[in-house]
Amino acid sequence: MKYLSALPSSAHFDKISKIHLDRQKWVNQNKKGFLRYRTPFQNLSRFQATYIDCSGDIVTIGSKDEVNTDEQRRVRDGLKKFMPWRKGPFSIFGIDVDAEWRSERKWHHIIPELPDLKGKIVADIGCNNGYYMFRMSAFEPRLVIGLEPSVQHYYCFKALNSMAGLDQLDIDLLGVEHIHYFESCFDVVFLLGIIYHRPSPIGTLRDIHTSLQPGGTLILESQAIPGSEPIALFPDKTYAKVPGTYFVPTGPCLCNWMKKAGFKNVSFFCSHPMSAQEQRRTAWMQFESYEDFIDKNTPGKTVEGYPAPCRVFLKGEKQ
Repeated sequence: MKYLSALPSSAHFDKISKIHLDRQKWVNQNKKGFLRYRTPFQNLSRFQATYIDCSGDIVTIGSKDEVNTDEQRRVRDGLKKFMPWRKGPFSIFGIDVDAEWRSERKWHHIIPELPDLKGKIVADIGCNNGYYMFRMSAFEPRLVIGLEPSVQHYYCFKALNSMAGLDQLDIDLLGVEHIHYFESCFDVVFLLGIIYHRPSPIGTLRDIHTSLQPGGTLILESQAIPGSEPIALFPDKTYAKVPGTYFVPTGPCLCNWMKKAGFKNVSFFCSHPMSAQEQRRTAWMQFESYEDFIDKNTPGKTVEGYPAPCRVFLKGEKQ
């Protein structure tokens, strides 16, 4: 938990430490569900990359000529243990990992609005395998902390960064529900694709507001329904086949949530329809994807009959 030493004194160190230790005790059990991902992480951590490039669309960790044929096969076998890959693309020692999401497209929308990250302390809530954290590293932050409660994604990031060796990146098995313990800690917080899974979205945004230093920025991206009215859909059991979806807002609704949570200078800077060009099946993610979530006869509707999703991007500041 090296990141604690970089946090300001306003952080609730005792509470964060206790949760961290409890989660580490939990994840280090010798049970199949944990060994399934811990073992490939340990195997992959033996490979140390010399060439690292996080500045382009493909996060590149190691080049093909750094390993022999047998070593590359072992790396490929280890990476496949983390399937399905949701975020990417990556290139690992010459192995192209084509993830379900073309995450570089989302990053392209964010870059024009990206605050200065140089020397800053950043949080990526629900960081998954860390694709965006690796992309952030190219902007020279002091520290990027990924909060990720999923064992699969946690160990996938640890495997990738054990090979990349980027000291400014760290991860912990925490969720957005723990963010308020990081009081006045972060210069920038990223909340990408999380808010519609929260039963109390304004409460979540208030907790993030608490975690920001004065002058800090939230970059928020969310699944949304089209529309200019400040309303939200509250689906029955699933939305686009996804359970655990609570409120799916319009962009103006999400903007109002941010204002009610205390954010100032809120801007709604991008919106676009989702499509199978951005989210799809690949050799590294062989389950259902976007085209299976949409009514084939009415492309403007989900399989449940709700409006098909778009993605919206907002930015707000703590003053």
